[in-house]
Amino acid sequence: MLAVRLNKPQFEYDIHSIVKAFYPAETVKVFEEGTKDFESDGDNPSIAIWFEERAIRVNLSGTEHEAVLSRPEERPIVKNELKQLLYRVLSAHTGKELPWGTLTGIRPTKIAMQFLEENAPGTQNPMTDADILSYMQETYYCSEEKALLAIDIAKREKRILADIHYEKGYSLYIGIPFCPTTCLYCSFTSFPIFFWKDRVGEYLTALEKEIDFVREACQDKILDSVYIGGGTPTTLEPEELRRLLSKVRASFDFSQVKEFTVEAGRADSITRDKLRVLKEFGVTRISVNPQTMNQETLNIIGRRHTVEQVEEAFRLAREEGFTNINMDLILGLPGETKEHVERTMEAVTRLCPDSLTVHSLAIKRASRLSLWIEENGIETLHNTDETMEIAAEGAARMNMKPYYLYRQKNMSGNFENVGYATEGNYGIYNILIMEEKQTIMALGAGTISKAVYPDGRIERCDNVKDVALYIEKIDEMIDRKRKLLGG
Repeated sequence: MLAVRLNKPQFEYDIHSIVKAFYPAETVKVFEEGTKDFESDGDNPSIAIWFEERAIRVNLSGTEHEAVLSRPEERPIVKNELKQLLYRVLSAHTGKELPWGTLTGIRPTKIAMQFLEENAPGTQNPMTDADILSYMQETYYCSEEKALLAIDIAKREKRILADIHYEKGYSLYIGIPFCPTTCLYCSFTSFPIFFWKDRVGEYLTALEKEIDFVREACQDKILDSVYIGGGTPTTLEPEELRRLLSKVRASFDFSQVKEFTVEAGRADSITRDKLRVLKEFGVTRISVNPQTMNQETLNIIGRRHTVEQVEEAFRLAREEGFTNINMDLILGLPGETKEHVERTMEAVTRLCPDSLTVHSLAIKRASRLSLWIEENGIETLHNTDETMEIAAEGAARMNMKPYYLYRQKNMSGNFENVGYATEGNYGIYNILIMEEKQTIMALGAGTISKAVYPDGRIERCDNVKDVALYIEKIDEMIDRKRKLLGG
């Protein structure tokens, strides 16, 4: 364990995130002195952070470091100068540098996007790419590579979203919380379909109630994108999919919908009949998500399908006329090395999807992966600059450009998730959910709606995760959404 002691509670999340990034294998405890009694063990340093009126002191195993605050009355400035000091101390102590520096938030591109929007052509003294790069390096200690990636993606996002109806529009997310099995790394709301087959009809009835509410509540708004995710939506049988999609199409005006996505997801849930239902109801984009094309890894992570099934599912989707197919990959899976990633990219390149989402493995406490790591050791997880570059080069060979990026806590290698796509096949909903500029109405168990108001305020409303409770309390959740939209 690695203990971090504070003289008063402040910025605990940011402190924990930076320390954990330097010590990913350790349990990090951040606590106020006098409230608890934790001690670092093993070779881990003890860390104490003292907040004073005009300075911050960091004591690392008896050696003290200090930063004088430039503007102690401004909390954001204090937080940034604290993170800079802590980063410098830990970087010197460990000999490590983090690709994203002190950035602990999940949306690095928002920094670049802010400057691009504030300094649009025609305004006074617009910031150049070089100015934004310098700012990200000096303020957040970002590597040049990551800062340039954020700038590149922000510019592309701005172009892709040029026609989105921010104030008068909204997007729709529908969650299907069932999967063939639960993957080792998963912490999403998902339930094995085997145990819920007899209640899928009840779940769809509850969803239909939410759909009816959103149809009425948003009748004066423009629907820009629809995304059906999960879980695995294609765990539904063809007639259950037909019931859901026919309800969605009958309830909403699709005349200005720019993208209709269904995560087909797991190869063991995809059939020709289901693909034909998706095509019949105008789905424009689907995902066939292997995560890896190495069979041994698939077995370890609990995905009960074969590499051959992934290839067959992809070919079926092409045969049924889908021209916008995404594939998801995860780098840093248990036991995978550079050679595994190379084999995966070779297999994916042969299939040639239209977009590729490359995730860095995130270790979630709610997943079975945490227990697996305790038993097998975190050293079995490898994600490096080299493996990230292998994926990026593979995407480039398929004529794809990076178009969205986000980060999660406890990511393998302290890297990021990046979406790549060929021109015209960018995942619009993926960008919208990250940028938080448009209202997202989310339906189904475990989903979170976000209402974005004209003043920039964002209000959230979450549905219960448990399927049985969702069915039971659907009217209560609709009432909460009604209050959300009431502002």
